[in-house]
This record gives sequence, C-alpha cells and structure tokens, in this order.
Amino acid sequence: MTAEIEVRKSRSLADFHRCVEIQREVWGESDLEVEPYVTFVVANQTGGQVLCAFEGDRMVGFTMSLAGVRNASPYLHSHMTAVIPTHRDRGVGRLLKLFQREEALGRGIRLIEWTFDPLETRNAHFNFNRLGAIARNLIPNFYGVTSSPLHRGLPTDRLLAEWFLDSERVAYAVSNAPAEPNSSPASIRVPAEIAQWQQSDMPRVAAEQTRIRAEFLQWFGKGYAAIGVRSIPSGAEYALAPWSDF
Repeated sequence: MTAEIEVRKSRSLADFHRCVEIQREVWGESDLEVEPYVTFVVANQTGGQVLCAFEGDRMVGFTMSLAGVRNASPYLHSHMTAVIPTHRDRGVGRLLKLFQREEALGRGIRLIEWTFDPLETRNAHFNFNRLGAIARNLIPNFYGVTSSPLHRGLPTDRLLAEWFLDSERVAYAVSNAPAEPNSSPASIRVPAEIAQWQQSDMPRVAAEQTRIRAEFLQWFGKGYAAIGVRSIPSGAEYALAPWSDF
C-alpha cells in the first residue's frame, strides 16, 4: 500500500482547498472551526510545512505545521495531520511524519511538537512507540469545547508531544519495529472500556478524563515524562519516567 503513496510538499491553492475538504471528512467540524485554505497559504509562506500524500492524482492525507521560535531556536508546531478514512491503518500517517522529519532536518530544525488527546491510546502508541516522541506537558481544554462529534462535548485536554528529530531515541524508533515499554517508574491507566463509554456513558468518560488529567499533571509536576504506552489486560497504560533521562 505505502509503495503506491507519494508524499510531497504542496504549494498550490488547489491542494490547499483539498486539505480543507479532508478536514471536513475526517473531523466533521462546523465551518467556523475548520481551518480555511488561507491558513495553509500562510503556513507555506512563513516557514511552516504543508505536506500531502497522494495515491496517483488523488490526495489522501496531509500534515500542516506552523513555524515557531522558542529559546532562540526554530521549531515546528504540527497543527494537524489527517488521512481519509479509506486509507487509515495503511501506513500513510507514518509516511507523512517521516517525510516531515526529513524536510525539517534538511532546514536545520530539530524539534517538532504537536498535541493529542490522552484518551486516544492508539495515537499515543504511534507518537511514542513508533516515532519516539515524549510528552512533558498536558494542556487542559486546549481548544475549548468544540463542535466536532469526535470530541463529544468534552474539554479538549491535550498532551504536548515533543519530537526531538535527531535524537538517538527518535532515530531508533523510526528505524525499528515499534516496541512497547516493559516497565517504568510510574504509569497512568486508560480503561479498555473508554471507547464503549464514549457511545453510552459520557459522564463516566468525563470522570476518567478528570482523573487522567490530574495524574498527568501530578507526574509532570515532579519532572516526569510520558515515554511510551503499553497494552495491559484492563486497557492501556502510559509509561512515565524522569524526563532528564530522555
């Protein structure tokens, strides 16, 4: 499947409009919350990235990043990555991220950040185990409560993934089969029933979100980082360790 996919930088208005269409298809947000094509124009013009995956002439996914500076060093904030439903779980997202890494390193950029929902442990597996990112911060209700049916009216808590592009950890992760951490000094559990509760018991999901938020903030306040996620009989478990080790 991935051999048929080509990832390339996009600069055309037609591609940017297609990115907007993919957003609507993937997230189902209201027009007010969909990033307009002009955001992609600005990202491309100001040192960010608009990278798109194509199957033949058809765009099937994209990632868009904004340029930033922290402590006098440039970095990229990967604002969104989307793959159309028919092409998920087929390696397209990984191709986009690996191209993103190479393009950034080619410009001397060593850090890419993005946010993701800590309740979505499949995303955590991809970010931590497959790409080698870590997280040292959780931002409560980062986007506010949105109209997206994916958010189901919950606060948009987000872990901030940090991808240190030329680190040994990242180089190992992107070159090898994904490996779950065997053990860690601390852990945070996400119940297996979360997906079921999201369909039938949102108050219970909200209670779990509150607990998980508090545990992350507690461990991050002690100088720990989330470094991986592993499967356990009752669901999934984030692995945490002192971030100075990573």
